[in-house]
Amino acid sequence: MKLRNLILLGVLAEIAIFLSCYMLYPSMEETFRHAARYSGRLSAVIFLTAFYLFATSYPAGVEEGSLLRKTIILFAVLHVIHFGFLATNVYLNSVPLEPVKVAGGALAYLMIVFAPFRLHKVKFGFKLVYFYYVSLVMMLTYVARIKGDFEGAEPSWIHYTAISIFIICCIIFGIILRNKMIKLKRQI
Repeated sequence: MKLRNLILLGVLAEIAIFLSCYMLYPSMEETFRHAARYSGRLSAVIFLTAFYLFATSYPAGVEEGSLLRKTIILFAVLHVIHFGFLATNVYLNSVPLEPVKVAGGALAYLMIVFAPFRLHKVKFGFKLVYFYYVSLVMMLTYVARIKGDFEGAEPSWIHYTAISIFIICCIIFGIILRNKMIKLKRQI
């Protein structure tokens, strides 16, 4: 599928999330709170897809036109939209921010935004840092929800499921990469 079509589908999904949230929760505060939540979940699925493609396509890398590269670009675009929902939620609901969490999240956002332009140019170790750091930040978001740190989001089974999926994926994708690296070294 062409990148333009992938991005169009992703943006349409974000619009559908926003409109659904508006219809279910007509107050703007709740609309943006829920839009940020569900948009984040969509981003998480796209990110894990990119991570899977990275692990299974190794050592092919992030070449121009590859499905991995397209997925990384799609993730960046959708996560910027998610950031818009998130920032609006923080503003409308006067959500207090913790500097350490903001700094960690800001670094992840910078990595996400620059990944489509730089990830294909960096060494393998930096790519690993990207995938595992963004995974860590997403997992910590779910940990905060489980601990009840998010106003308007009571801990639920979905948070435990999401963090479990991230942990399992990080382990499995790491094993896949390790096995591929060992196989490549044996061929040399």
